[in-house]
Amino acid sequence: MAVLRDFFLQLMNTKPNDTAWFETWFDTNYYHVLYANRDEKEAEQFIGNLIEFLQPEPANAHILDLACGKGRHSFFLNRMGYRVTGVDLSSNSIAQAKIAENETLTFAVQDMREPLNQEFSHIFNLFTSFGYFDSIQENQRVMQALNAMTKSGSYLVFDYLNAEKVIQNLVAAEQITRQNLVFNIQRKVDDTHVYKYIEVLDGVDKHQFMERVQLLRLRDFHELLQTIDFELLHTFGGFDLQPFVSSSSDRLILIARKK
Repeated sequence: MAVLRDFFLQLMNTKPNDTAWFETWFDTNYYHVLYANRDEKEAEQFIGNLIEFLQPEPANAHILDLACGKGRHSFFLNRMGYRVTGVDLSSNSIAQAKIAENETLTFAVQDMREPLNQEFSHIFNLFTSFGYFDSIQENQRVMQALNAMTKSGSYLVFDYLNAEKVIQNLVAAEQITRQNLVFNIQRKVDDTHVYKYIEVLDGVDKHQFMERVQLLRLRDFHELLQTIDFELLHTFGGFDLQPFVSSSSDRLILIARKK
């Protein structure tokens, strides 16, 4: 594992203008194989809980699924009768999602730091699809884009990792085998990020990737929301929308509304 460790030490010193890790890793088939065990039923229940709580009127709602991946949340929302737009930076993911497009469900390749020329009643950012960037300024660019795509009364929903629980329960190393692929995974945290170092053994081929996500806490989202015209209304700690407890909740889920 020393070779893998040395490789990722080099990745951590990558210059800011080099290709970002998320521009490569999320666009590979390996990423989707590693996370193929995502619980679709749980995702559908989460969407159902959000919709029951927010109660958007289908006739007036247009929902943006920001960083939608292959569109699993978008599909659920659309089947519930909502007009949905899904965007993601991964062209491979969007190409697969587009197969299911219809008159009220569309997908596009889009960087979340750039606004679409559309207005949305609700923006959902789910499954820790934020905090990928190197600086708080990039986070603020995302927030400004969200502000530009919404009007008074629009809602933002962030579903993020709970930094405190991640730190307390970090699994330093594990090996996962799926579809004849072996994933050797190492994790570490520092003051600002959690890192996942991934070595993929594909037959005789070997590939290395990294995930790096900011350890954003509730106070950080408070500060980000203060830079735009949104107020934080609710915080939840899981997909069942139970109260958030920093020491034990699985997730940090925030609901904010534009003033």
